[in-house]
Amino acid sequence: MKRSKFVLGTLGGLALVANPQHVFARALSGALRPGLPGAENRVFVLINLQGGNDGLNCVVPHGDPLYYQLRPHLAIPASEVLALDARIGFNPAMRSMKALYDRGTIAVVQGVGYPHPNHSHFRSTEIWQTAAPERYEHTGWLGRYLDEAEIPKGELFAGVSIAEVLPEVMIGNRVDVPAIPHARGYGFVGNRYAPVRRAFSGILEDRALPFSSPYLAHVTEITENAESGAQELPKLIAGYRTKASYPATPLGRSLALAAQIAAKSTGTRVLYVAHGSFDTHVNQQPTQNRLLGELSDALAAFYDDLGEHGNDGRVLTMTFSEFGRRIAQNGNAGTDHGEASPLFLIGKSVKGGIYGAYPDLADHDAGNLRFTTDFRSVYATVLERWLGRPARPVLAGDFPMLPMLG
Repeated sequence: MKRSKFVLGTLGGLALVANPQHVFARALSGALRPGLPGAENRVFVLINLQGGNDGLNCVVPHGDPLYYQLRPHLAIPASEVLALDARIGFNPAMRSMKALYDRGTIAVVQGVGYPHPNHSHFRSTEIWQTAAPERYEHTGWLGRYLDEAEIPKGELFAGVSIAEVLPEVMIGNRVDVPAIPHARGYGFVGNRYAPVRRAFSGILEDRALPFSSPYLAHVTEITENAESGAQELPKLIAGYRTKASYPATPLGRSLALAAQIAAKSTGTRVLYVAHGSFDTHVNQQPTQNRLLGELSDALAAFYDDLGEHGNDGRVLTMTFSEFGRRIAQNGNAGTDHGEASPLFLIGKSVKGGIYGAYPDLADHDAGNLRFTTDFRSVYATVLERWLGRPARPVLAGDFPMLPMLG
C-alpha cells in the first residue's frame, strides 16, 4: 500500500494521505549543514505555475531579433519590456516583481529543465515534483525532505499545502501533510458523514480491539492529527493582523494565509501554493499577462506583509512550472508545450540577479529551448543552503549548487 494510493479525503480543505510504512520506517538522519545557523527557523514557499508558463514572454529576450521573427504576433514589444539588462526583461505585467528585483531580492534562473524532457502535463509535473526524471517515484522531494528533517512528533504544520488536494511534491513516507485551501475550510472528511464519524469515533475511543494492525494504528494517528489540526489552526493564526493590501485573487488569498502560518507557527518548514493555468495554446497574451500580473502583485504584497512582521528574512519563495513553451508561436496566437523555462527565487536573503545561460533561440532542440540548468541543482541549493539538510538523500544524487543563496 502506497501513501499516494491511500487518500482519506478532503472537506473544503483537509487532505491527508496515509502509509503503513510510517509505522516501520527508520529515520535517515543527517545533521544540519554547516554555516546555516537558524536553518530550523526558515520557511520555504513553493509556488507551482500550473500548466506550463511561457518563459519567453515572461522573461523576454527583447535584445534578440530572432524572438520577434519567430513570434510576429505574440512577442512583447521591446518598448514595453521591463528591461533587466540589454538582452532580457520582465513582461510588462510584472511591475511589482520588477520593483522587488531592483531591490536585489529576486534571482532569475534561466534555462531550467532536465534531460530528455517530457511534454505531457501529467508526467512532467510528476517529474518536477518527485525530482526523479529517470524513474517513477511515489514520494515528492519536499516530502522526502520532511521525512529527513526529524520533525517533532506533535508538529502538525511542518508542511502545509494551501490547496484543495495534496500535491505529490509534499508526499513523504513518514510525515503527513494537510491540504488547507483556506483557514475556515480545514476539517476531517469523516465529520460530514454520520456513519463515518461514528466509525472513526469508535476507533479513537475503543482501544481494546480484538486485533492489532499497524495500518489501523496509522489511520488512528492521522484521524487524531486531523481533529487536532482543525482545532489548532484557528488558534494558531488568531490575532494576526495583515499589514499589506493583497489582491483579491486566489493566489493573493493563498499567500495571505501562507504569511499567517509562517509568522505564527515556529514549526512550519515548507508551504505549497498553486497558480494558473498557464496552458496557453490559444490567445495567449491576455491570459498569461493577467496571471503574471496576479503573481507579481501577490508576491509584492506577501513580502510587504512579511517585512512588516519582521519575517521577510526567514521566508524564501520559489516558482516552478512543469515546462516552458515552444519558441515559435502557433497558428492560434498561442504557444504549445515546450521544454526549458526560467524560474524565480524571491526573498531578502537571495542574492538577486540573473543566473544561468541566456536562452539561445538559434541553438534549439526541434523548436524548443535547450535546458542549461538542471532543476535538481536549484533544489539542491534550496535544501543545503536554505533548509540546511543534505541534498543527496533527497535527490538520490549529487548536483552542483548555484550561488544565489548563502
